[in-house]
Amino acid sequence: MGIDLSIIWFTIIVFSTLMYIVMDGFDLGIGILFPFNKDAVERDMMVNTVAPVWDGNETWLVLGGAALYGAFPLAYAVIADALAIPLTVMLFGLIFRGVAFEFRFKATVSHRAFWDKSFIFGSVVATFSQGVAVGAILNGFPVVNRTFAGSALDWLAPFPLFCGVGLVLAYALLGATWLIMKTDNALHQKMSKLVPPLLLALLAAIAVISIWTPLSHASIAHRWFTLPNLFWFLPVPALVVLCAWGLLKAVKRHAHYTPFLLTLALIFLGFTGLGISIWPNIIPPSISIWDAASPPQSQGFMLVGGLLIIPVILCYTFWSYYVFRGKITPDEGYH
Repeated sequence: MGIDLSIIWFTIIVFSTLMYIVMDGFDLGIGILFPFNKDAVERDMMVNTVAPVWDGNETWLVLGGAALYGAFPLAYAVIADALAIPLTVMLFGLIFRGVAFEFRFKATVSHRAFWDKSFIFGSVVATFSQGVAVGAILNGFPVVNRTFAGSALDWLAPFPLFCGVGLVLAYALLGATWLIMKTDNALHQKMSKLVPPLLLALLAAIAVISIWTPLSHASIAHRWFTLPNLFWFLPVPALVVLCAWGLLKAVKRHAHYTPFLLTLALIFLGFTGLGISIWPNIIPPSISIWDAASPPQSQGFMLVGGLLIIPVILCYTFWSYYVFRGKITPDEGYH
């Protein structure tokens, strides 16, 4: 039995996407949380928690996109065609957020408010666009003769737009628990107070998506609610409830690290639920990873490079977070 390179590359893409969601999620979340904190010193502290590492987080997005292009060119072509508008808006949001991130430190006091608003705008737009893209992929794309056969505005539908809102809530929660871990005193307390309403709103969004998806797609309903699948997949929603309960308890007792770790677990469980719903399709409802795969020779050639570069990315990511570990104080800055 030979090695299935398509499964290996699908695993790499899933891992890269999850790493991006986790790492860029909390720094986008900080921008989303800016409207909830008007204090200039605390806003600087919020940004300084990610200033040394934020620009490296998007490496995973680049890796995932490049891997999709090389290993599954059909999927890349369909997604790029179907989601050209939200993906372009996402990229502009990321660029705008990045420019605002740097310029706000250099701006005069009179101009600081403009760059703060730009930081908020870029963070919300980029996050919302990512959620819309995920919702549109879950909805599926019509493909005829290996070509996208839908409209450029198919993503402009209630379900993808709702998923966009859900991801904004998820990143905001991730950002709040990151700040709980990285700060003390007043800012720590403010973020602790924000976690319960954010968590409840996120759980409501997850519940709506979990009901909406099987009602709209018979194949997904069959995947989740037929036996014995129901028993195999039941731990996913059960663990979501358990993690949410643990997160509320951790915030109540003023824990520092546990809220962030439990939020990561919630993100992972949501990602797992998405994977269960669409597997083995990479373009729902009918294009599997094998249908979309490039020739084995191409995948094998790419894998050599991937096995070299991924450990390097993991090492510098670990080292950068290790060097800048610990709490942030108001007098610390990286610009």
